[in-house]
Amino acid sequence: MISQQHKELAQWALKFALENGCSDARISINSGTNNSFEYRDTQLDKLEQSSENSMNIQLFVDGRFASFSTNRMDKNELERFISQGIETARLLEKDEFRKLPDPSRYYKGDGKGLDIFDVNFDNISVDDKIALIRNANLEVYGTDERLISVSSGYSDGTDNSYMIVSNGFEGESATTYFSLYSETSMKGEGDARPSSDWFDSAIFWERLQKSGIAKKAFERTLRKLGQVKIESGVYPMLIDNTQITRLLSPLISALYGSSIQQKNSFLIGKLDESIVSDKFTLIDDPHIPQARGARWFDAEGVATKKRHVIENGVLKMYYIDTYTGAKLNMEPTIQSPSILTCQHGDKNFDQLLASMERGIWVTGFNGGNSNSTTGDFSFGIEGFLIENGKMVKPLSEMNITGNLLTLWKNIIEVGNDPRNISSWRIPSILFNGVNFSGI
Repeated sequence: MISQQHKELAQWALKFALENGCSDARISINSGTNNSFEYRDTQLDKLEQSSENSMNIQLFVDGRFASFSTNRMDKNELERFISQGIETARLLEKDEFRKLPDPSRYYKGDGKGLDIFDVNFDNISVDDKIALIRNANLEVYGTDERLISVSSGYSDGTDNSYMIVSNGFEGESATTYFSLYSETSMKGEGDARPSSDWFDSAIFWERLQKSGIAKKAFERTLRKLGQVKIESGVYPMLIDNTQITRLLSPLISALYGSSIQQKNSFLIGKLDESIVSDKFTLIDDPHIPQARGARWFDAEGVATKKRHVIENGVLKMYYIDTYTGAKLNMEPTIQSPSILTCQHGDKNFDQLLASMERGIWVTGFNGGNSNSTTGDFSFGIEGFLIENGKMVKPLSEMNITGNLLTLWKNIIEVGNDPRNISSWRIPSILFNGVNFSGI
């Protein structure tokens, strides 16, 4: 949590900025801790611990805007720092679009109810954390002569913030996270060295999965042995819930106001138009208790709320902050996504897989890119050939190509199996008519 001393320092900094030439100002205090440990085979390979305290100062001076940050939390230092910042801001060109949000849009609650901070965070010993990754490695180390290496890592941290704005906002937030992952690699045929990983993440220590992670990673590696290419062609494609965000991410990026304003989005002018299959409804739902990504307000202090981003295939909103809203002459919405969910179908992953007569289940992406202006894409993939609902052979060294809008129009079915450990809770999705080719 942000200390009372630091809150009072932020309040003083705001007052000082206004008294020394600023028409408006926004002051943020951020503090956090990050710990990470890694075991490779039977040895502790990495141990990192860090903490930070910083102040971000945004100054509005004579129609100009400047942003500065410092970790020097001392009034005398800050006086010089803010004074110099004000003088520096006066050297910039005026920007009529730089302004604070309308105060009516600010969050005005007490910040309680989301329950995203583990109060026992500081009570968990380093020995317990290291034991997690040591035991994870021991789940599979030495069990198969083809194993090359086993690595397991643990990380945790806190993220605390406090913000005060000259036109009426004051708010704070605090969250914790815990994560455990494992990765294994094996000797395959010839020079092949297949590898895979698995992980779990949680806001609360007691909810973190503490066993079976390395075993799952090993099983995912084992099934990759004997990877091949198949003939190029057009196939149905199943993307599971661990990989679907790779294809959703370019869609979300194209919704940002900055992309729209810079003419760097294939979704310009698409508001209230059908852009994807009517089977897909995407929802930004920021107030789910005990969930990654939950928040009452964004980085401007603007109150979050549940919104339909895409409804039955129709685009309903862009992510527009105050600045880009002014430049685009559009009503601002919210700065960025919180928790993305979607309307579920009737089938889980196994049922979607069983419905495929002949297609490809993509389990990973190996490089590639998408064009943010046109939506054209080319991604390297690995996965499995599926015939009559069964895995026939593991695949690698293949590409998928096409256009993102065409791809998302061709949804066969949306699953009902999101991984809720992420802030993007998107289930497995089955697509039709995807171009696959060998590299």
